[in-house]
Amino acid sequence: MLKPSLLSVSILLGLGAAVVSAQSYGVGRPASAEEVAAWDVTIGPEGHELPEGSGTAKDGAQVYEVRCKECHGEEGVGGDHAALIGNPEQLKETPPVKTVGSYWPYATTLFDYTRRAMPFEEPGTLTADQVYAVTAYVLYLNGLVGEDDVLDRESLPQVVMPNRDGFVRDPR
Repeated sequence: MLKPSLLSVSILLGLGAAVVSAQSYGVGRPASAEEVAAWDVTIGPEGHELPEGSGTAKDGAQVYEVRCKECHGEEGVGGDHAALIGNPEQLKETPPVKTVGSYWPYATTLFDYTRRAMPFEEPGTLTADQVYAVTAYVLYLNGLVGEDDVLDRESLPQVVMPNRDGFVRDPR
């Protein structure tokens, strides 16, 4: 296993080679500092990196209807893609059913993933308020928050996911 410092050097060398290669062939361009900063955000379990904004499940139902339902189905089940609704008992099935309600350890992870990767055809197009709202809606459908509970950078990390203790934190 590479040490973090060696891994960092390897990544930087790889990125540098990609920039030199792109410049050599006259394709692409180096990313601006603003573009790098926009994608250089990982939200940890404690939620320190969460953006300003807020949303409720009521607000999220509207976002879900327009931006999520096609893939994830009515109320988070039955779509062509991953079901979102479940409970930890589903992890005992063969194969285990991994949903937001059965598997995910942190609500902040749901926010982070939704913000970066959803909707599938247009990732990163939801506003912070829309991401908070659709996160609240999915958590509401899993029975983890109330329909009118406001999720924001303070309240979202406080949501206790059913499988939170099913993971061991990396001590690094």
